Amino acid sequence: MNAPSPHHEDDEHEDEVFLEDSDIIEEINVDEEELVDADDDEEEDEQGGGEFIDEADDSLHTFTGHTGELYTVTCSPTDASLVVTGGGDDRGFIWKIGQGDFAFELQGHTDSVSSLAFSSDGQLLASGSLDGNIRVWDITSGGLKGTLEGPEKGIEWVRWHPRGHVVLAGSEDSSVWMWNADTSAFMNTFLGHAGSVTCGDFTPDGKLICTGSDDATLRIWDPKSAQSIHVVRGHPYHTEGLTCLSISSDSTLALTGSKDGSAHIVNIITGKVVTSLSAHTDSIECASFSASAPWAATGGMDNKLIIWDLQQSLPRSTCEHPDGVTCLSWLGQYRYVATGCVDGKVRVWDSRSGECVRTFSGHADAIQCLAASSNGEYLVSVSIDETSRVFEIAEFN
Repeated sequence: MNAPSPHHEDDEHEDEVFLEDSDIIEEINVDEEELVDADDDEEEDEQGGGEFIDEADDSLHTFTGHTGELYTVTCSPTDASLVVTGGGDDRGFIWKIGQGDFAFELQGHTDSVSSLAFSSDGQLLASGSLDGNIRVWDITSGGLKGTLEGPEKGIEWVRWHPRGHVVLAGSEDSSVWMWNADTSAFMNTFLGHAGSVTCGDFTPDGKLICTGSDDATLRIWDPKSAQSIHVVRGHPYHTEGLTCLSISSDSTLALTGSKDGSAHIVNIITGKVVTSLSAHTDSIECASFSASAPWAATGGMDNKLIIWDLQQSLPRSTCEHPDGVTCLSWLGQYRYVATGCVDGKVRVWDSRSGECVRTFSGHADAIQCLAASSNGEYLVSVSIDETSRVFEIAEFN
C-alpha cells in the first residue's frame, strides 16, 4: 500500500474531481463481514508487522483467570465439570467446564502454586506452594479447612492416601511430610534424601510410600514408622536426579524417569531394579504405567513419547514430536495416550500403532500439565501462556 500524500490546506480545493451517476460502470455488492477494519490492521502491526499468526483453537472452553504461567491442574474425581488450576501468580482457581461465570479463587499462598490434588472422595483439595505451605480446602463450602506447615522450602508435589484424608508432600528441602488433613495435625516426617524430593506417592494399597529425589535415589518408606525400607541407588539405577514416578496398580512396581534419560522399574517389595528402559537421549519428564496391559509410557526432552512393552523391555512405539514432551496421560481404556509438548500442542496417540490420531491447537506456549475429567470426556491442559484449555476426548474413551 502506498503512503498517502501529504495534505495541505492551501491547495485543498485545487484539482478536485467529482463523479456523476453516468460515470458509474458497475455496482458490486460487498459483504461487510469480509471487510477488514482499520483496527484489525493496527492489531496485525502490533503483533509483528502483519505476519501470519496461528489462531487455530480447538478448545471448547478457555479459562483466563490467571495472570501468570500455569504449572498444575487437577480434575475432581466425583464432579466431571470441576477443575482446579494453579500457577506463578500465587493463586489457585476452582472453576467448571462450560460455566464461564463460575470461578472461586484459592487465596493465601505467597509464592507459586506448584501442586494440586483432590482427596479420593472429592471432598477436600490440597494446594501446595513454593511458599512451603499446603492449604486444604473444603469443596462443598469453598472454605479453607486448614494449613499444613513444616517444610522449610517449596512444595514439589502433593498426594492423598487412597482411602483417607491423609496428605503426603515432598519438599525442596529434601524432606517428605505427612499430615491428617481433617485436623491439620502433623503425623510423620521422612528424612534421608540429600536433595529436593521431586516425586512421590502412596502405593495404591496405601501400605507403603515411594519417593524420588534430585539425589538420584528412590526410597521406599513405612508410613507408620517413617523408616526407610529400601534405598535404590547406584548401578544399574539412575546417575542423575529423578524427575517422575509411577506406581503399578497392584502396588508391586515403581517406574522412575531421570534427567539422565533413563527409566527403570523397581520391585517395591525387594527394592531391586528389575528392568531398565533405555532409548531416550535426553531428560525424561513424565512416565506412567498402563493399567490394562504390561505397557508403560515415557516422554522426554528428546521430543519423544515411547510406548514400552514391559515383557520385552523394548519400545513398542516411538512417537516423534516437534519439541520436548513435558507431560502425558493415559486416556479411557488405556489404548490412547495424550501428550503435552513445548510447542504448545496437545496430541493424542494410539498406543498400539504409534500414530498421532489428533492434534489439539489453542495454546501459544509450552504445555505444563494435563488432567482428564472423571467421566473421560474432557482433557484439561495448562500452559506457560497463562491459560487453561479444555478439549473434547470422548471419542478416545
